[in-house]
Amino acid sequence: MTGMEARDTELKRELDASLQARRELGEEYESALVDSFLEKVDQRVDAAVERRVRRQFAESQMAAARDSRSPGATDSWGERFGFGIVSLVLAVPLSAIGAGTAHLPGLLVTWVGIVGVNVVQAARTSPGLFGLRRRGSDRDDDWKD
Repeated sequence: MTGMEARDTELKRELDASLQARRELGEEYESALVDSFLEKVDQRVDAAVERRVRRQFAESQMAAARDSRSPGATDSWGERFGFGIVSLVLAVPLSAIGAGTAHLPGLLVTWVGIVGVNVVQAARTSPGLFGLRRRGSDRDDDWKD
């Protein structure tokens, strides 16, 4: 017997008991017996709805937690733009240090580093930009047999 069948059987017993009490007590207690039975049904419905709401809420929280852990879930255009601006602002003193220390080779190494950091950031936030795909992205596999 499943949980649903057990609850149905229990509810049926409650209804049978209410009907038996009505027969024994008479019509003057009919409305009180019906109200009592309906209160029990309401409690069961409320409990079932509460369980479903809790389960759906937990599922939505799990889905949100999974999405927030995926790379790039919080990446936005503003974040990418901000990263580019910060790297350009930092490029000025880094270029001066590199050129002042090692002249042209130092300047080149500095700019290779700046460009490299920006390429890695762009690849991380926009995988399609360089022909890369994120893990779990199997859109093309739908066409393969």
